[in-house]
Amino acid sequence: MGQDNLHVCMDLPQDDEVKLQNRILKPQSWEMGTQALLVSARIREVMQMCDRENPIYEQISSFSIALYAIGYVDCEDLMSFQDIEQHEAAAILDEDFTPAAFDDIPLDYIITESQDNYLIVIGDPMFPVHFAVITSRRGAKPYFSKMPFSGSGFDSLAELKSALDGTDGVADGEIHCFRELRPAPPPPSSMGKIYIVKEH
Repeated sequence: MGQDNLHVCMDLPQDDEVKLQNRILKPQSWEMGTQALLVSARIREVMQMCDRENPIYEQISSFSIALYAIGYVDCEDLMSFQDIEQHEAAAILDEDFTPAAFDDIPLDYIITESQDNYLIVIGDPMFPVHFAVITSRRGAKPYFSKMPFSGSGFDSLAELKSALDGTDGVADGEIHCFRELRPAPPPPSSMGKIYIVKEH
């Protein structure tokens, strides 16, 4: 996907930017499902453990941070999440994600208010360099990820590109969007049958 299509995020006034991040980081539980609450909690945990300004856990990869944030693997906390390397990240994209058109993401998309998860993949998907979570289609900094040799936070596309400029494997325009595949519901034939016995 061409990188120009990734600019189509609605700019917001500063107050609305704060409100948008609050909807991601400080959601109201009665408005959200369990999975969305967990996504919000994981993003907050990542920012505490590996903050942009003071990263405690700085060696973990961007692949691990993004996949942990969206709940790709069920684990107790970030410290128990096994770090994911490049070849493993490529296999995960191939098996459990599908390429998506950025313009197909609804303009009102917010990760904590949707059942869909999206990633920005920088570099060849067969040899990815960086993963970032798309948290919304609005605001100046909709991409959440961990930068190389520093902590995690929200960035614009320009900031992502600047941070990764000169990195091996990052060619101009090598920016892609992927959607996580949802587990297929069980077929009706696998559901148990209920028999009702009438008394005569």
